Amino acid sequence: MHGTSSARPLWRIPALGATAALAAGMLVALGAPTAHAAAGATLPFTSVEAESAVTNGTRIGPDYTQGTLASEASGRQAVRLDPGQRVEFTVPRAANALNVSTSVPDGQSGTLDVYVNGTRLSRTLEVTSKYSYVDTPWIPGAKTHHFYANSRLLLGRDLQAGDKVALQATNVQVTVDVADFEQVPQAASQPAGSVSVTSRGADPTGRNDSTQAFRDAIAAAQGGVVWIPPGEYRLTSSLSGVQNVTLQGAGSWHSVVRTSRFIDQQHSSGGVHIKDFAVIGEVTERVDSSPDNFVNGSLGPNSSVSGMWLQHLKVGLWLTGNNDNLVVENNRILDTTADGLNLNGTARGVKVRNNFLRNQGDDSLAMWSLYSPNTDSSFENNTISQPNLANGIAIYGGTDITVRNNLILDTNALGSGIAISNQKFLDPFFPLAGTITVDGNTLVRTGAMNPNWNHPMGALRVDSYDSALNATVTITNTTITDSPYSAFEFVSGSGQGHPVRGVTVNGATVRNTGTVVVQAETQGTATFRNVTATGVGAAGVYNCPYPPGSGTFTLMDGGGNSGWDSVWSDCSTWPQPGQGNPDPDPDRNLAQGRPATATGSQDVYTPGKAVDGDAHTYWESTNHAFPQSWTVDLGSRQDVRRLVLKLPPLPVWGARTQTVTVQGSTDGSAYSTVVGSRDYRFDPATGNTATVSLPDGTSLRWLRLTVHANTGWPAGQFSEVEVYRTL
Repeated sequence: MHGTSSARPLWRIPALGATAALAAGMLVALGAPTAHAAAGATLPFTSVEAESAVTNGTRIGPDYTQGTLASEASGRQAVRLDPGQRVEFTVPRAANALNVSTSVPDGQSGTLDVYVNGTRLSRTLEVTSKYSYVDTPWIPGAKTHHFYANSRLLLGRDLQAGDKVALQATNVQVTVDVADFEQVPQAASQPAGSVSVTSRGADPTGRNDSTQAFRDAIAAAQGGVVWIPPGEYRLTSSLSGVQNVTLQGAGSWHSVVRTSRFIDQQHSSGGVHIKDFAVIGEVTERVDSSPDNFVNGSLGPNSSVSGMWLQHLKVGLWLTGNNDNLVVENNRILDTTADGLNLNGTARGVKVRNNFLRNQGDDSLAMWSLYSPNTDSSFENNTISQPNLANGIAIYGGTDITVRNNLILDTNALGSGIAISNQKFLDPFFPLAGTITVDGNTLVRTGAMNPNWNHPMGALRVDSYDSALNATVTITNTTITDSPYSAFEFVSGSGQGHPVRGVTVNGATVRNTGTVVVQAETQGTATFRNVTATGVGAAGVYNCPYPPGSGTFTLMDGGGNSGWDSVWSDCSTWPQPGQGNPDPDPDRNLAQGRPATATGSQDVYTPGKAVDGDAHTYWESTNHAFPQSWTVDLGSRQDVRRLVLKLPPLPVWGARTQTVTVQGSTDGSAYSTVVGSRDYRFDPATGNTATVSLPDGTSLRWLRLTVHANTGWPAGQFSEVEVYRTL
């Protein structure tokens, strides 16, 4: 079986059941938190977010709504450039190379002009949608995703910190997310005694097929080194029978292999070492039955993968069979349509460390104990950014597993920053056992709304999905910042109520959770010590095990906890971000990212486009069918005084007048008129916006706009509907 999805159905767990309060004062001898290294990988580049740069484009976001450009961006923000617009970065370090994460409209490609200190380079940066807009309809809850792709460029000159690099859109609209600046060393020299692939007929121009030359070089170099000189090499089929050999390039910016299937073998005697080149594929969709992976199967015991650049593949490493003592370190894994790395059971002593992963379409790093348990293996000091359809790190079963000092940012849908789970997917599966160590990890903007559950997944999730969780799970020295929903979640994701036991959380700093610190939805127990929280959105604890009557979840207080002692009291409702506490931003747009519906929409111009934070996308109702209504759920009852209605701020959107009635509801059923039918003028010369003042005392949860007429088009149209508490 190749590339099995780890983004499996996560069935809805209704928010029902009994509430169990925090058991205060129960002392548990957990020991003091231990010192630990800084979270994340040590990287050869420095990233700069586009939204922090100088631009005449449009900043989009922040947004946490599944399926939007802003929500898939790092930091949940990006910059949209129309042709002729630019974004200018201040170079943070000495650099001669640039890698940029961008998105262009579906079906389009183009270039970005590159300027250094005001001078345009002859080299341009290619951008394309070819590898984006992935659909996985067999994964319940999935939407079109994977909007971004990375493009890299050697600048041909040395830059210093403080220099300016500008990117200007030329022939296509481009959304720029983040830029990586790097000083790439010169190409390495051929090791003495190695067998060069060019000596066996490989073509470094990439015009001719080099597959057989690689095979011949591997056969000739048994026990030694196969050398991949600078150049581009095209392989048209995968390599197999690879064992007892080193494959080495001149550096990942210099030696490039173009193939979607590099190694495909189910067995190897081991001793395979792969290092210092790039493998860049042509995977444009996700086909789980196809081995479109850098490594599919086994490298054998005592092997290693290091210094690699892996891009546009289905999976970086899909590892089955004997991979004992494998070391995977110092690699970049970008733009995979499924996992970055998945260890599929049987392996012992595997170390995955100091890697950078961005833009995975499934779990970035996963261990899945299928057929036999992964044992004594670890994910340590990795940096993971923007997995867009699952978890940052997922441990599905296994014995004595360690997840330590990782930095995980911006999970998007159907996943948490870290998941410790007994979800089996297939049999025979080996549940969690022994000691599962989760230490020193930093989670930023992780956790996501699960549309199958109709409520969220926490930043760090412990899940007895298919069987009781009886391992010893120790979670220590954790930092959780800006979780859009909860910090820690305990759940039986199948809805069967399997217990979660044996968990301790010792030493955690939680800042700015959208809803709660602890989200407990199954029976069991966990002990907390030295967990401090600030900026809690709704309450400290949501404790509503499901199914009703299945038992209770007991939170044992080991001392030193602060800032989260309140309990969400109503298990019939799910807390919305910001409920219960004063809003830290009283001037925020209450509608952005909220669920929106309409009586009709035209083609791709769906209701959610009016709350995605992007004024260039828009809702358009069914044509020639007035009146048409658009409705947004603000999540909780709000006092509202002002609406800002927008159309795209472009001259092609000629001035027009729309006739609109404003209604509100507190129960989603009965609506009353807030502002009667009036004409609102939209003119691109003045920003294409219209402001609606609501009467003092207006309080509503559901806002409905009914469009009766439009002088510019036979439909209702809004690119953004912004809702504010203040005039």
